[in-house]
Amino acid sequence: MDSRLPDRIDPNASDTLRILTDLVRMPTAVPPGDNYEEIVDYLMPKFADLGFEVEKVCIPEEIFKQKMKNPELHGKRANLHAYLDVGADRTLVIYTHLDVVPVGDGWTFPPYEGTIEDGRFYARGSADSKAAIAALLTALTLIRELGITPAYNLNIALTTDEEIGPYSGLCYFADIGLLSGDYFLCMDGEGDDVIIGTNGILTWRVDVFGRTYHSGSSFLGVNALEKSVALMNGILALKSKVEDRRSEMPSSPVIAEKMGFLNVKPVLNITMIESGVKENVVPGRCTIRGDRRVMPEETFDDAIDEIERALASAADADTRYDFTYEIGYPPMFTDASHPWIGRVLAVANEVSDRKIDIAGAQGSLDVAYVIGITGQPVCCHGVGRVLESRAHAEDENVRVEDLVRYTKFLGLLLTE
Repeated sequence: MDSRLPDRIDPNASDTLRILTDLVRMPTAVPPGDNYEEIVDYLMPKFADLGFEVEKVCIPEEIFKQKMKNPELHGKRANLHAYLDVGADRTLVIYTHLDVVPVGDGWTFPPYEGTIEDGRFYARGSADSKAAIAALLTALTLIRELGITPAYNLNIALTTDEEIGPYSGLCYFADIGLLSGDYFLCMDGEGDDVIIGTNGILTWRVDVFGRTYHSGSSFLGVNALEKSVALMNGILALKSKVEDRRSEMPSSPVIAEKMGFLNVKPVLNITMIESGVKENVVPGRCTIRGDRRVMPEETFDDAIDEIERALASAADADTRYDFTYEIGYPPMFTDASHPWIGRVLAVANEVSDRKIDIAGAQGSLDVAYVIGITGQPVCCHGVGRVLESRAHAEDENVRVEDLVRYTKFLGLLLTE
């Protein structure tokens, strides 16, 4: 890092917090995905002022409807693409997402205001993932003011619909060739580790069919909810087998210390059940939903086959049901020995007051779709903390000191 840069980074993160406050006050929750254009229009001049070629990229409506069959989504699917050519031999793709999950209940602080208390900034989207955008703009501004030439050409993708999938703005960028580069940095996620791999995801659904009847004569009907119990027990029996497996990817030390497993594992969840219209009516239908997190060492085909066999074994002879599924983002893995991984890990440790390790993530990312197309070495390193930042929960937050750390991380990574 240029010796002038650390001295210019405000220990109070004043500029970063100002930008972050603006960003979180634009509610970009998905569903429905409103205000995407508003946040893109806010960011475009900021990157243009830094010398970037800037473009607003909207997914064409016909492609969006084909890929995202969700009636809850509406509004233009706007995304930001910015490119800075400094004549470098290598190009770095930098990505995170602009959308956030819905607010939910239980907040102590206004979710769309931005409140600082006891060294933390509270708002929906603060940790996941708008703080990284604010820190990036701060770092790029300081680099330009000091006349420092970045070590890479910079290809910036700030896209939408990551939180809902299965086809985000980043996927569209990959499909139309906007993500060319030698290395890929994903700023989504926490700053506890450098993430080199993720699980993939498929969502599944079981519709169990019965016959509606008056509950006083329930024996004349077929209770779909009661029939579903055996199927759920079959899924839970499979869950125990699936979750005994382990990936070669190490878990985050934070997770390992809290939960006791040292490597990433696959997961099978039942997450939703819908049935019945009233207490005195035998339900004629019951819908069970869930997801399956698939390790890089597994295949979607095998995961689907396991669920189908578990259901078939658990069902009574007269149980009627349909099993359907949707494949989402695939698993992802980058070799830990790749020089890009070593570079990011070294920089992260240089600016951190705690040891940063390589790890895999239990969750899934749209980045995996991209890397399946581009083949770039990729890793993820963000701002928040797994056990503190409460991403996707009430009172989501980031430490102000972590905003400063992340600005230093980006400054060092981009200039050496």
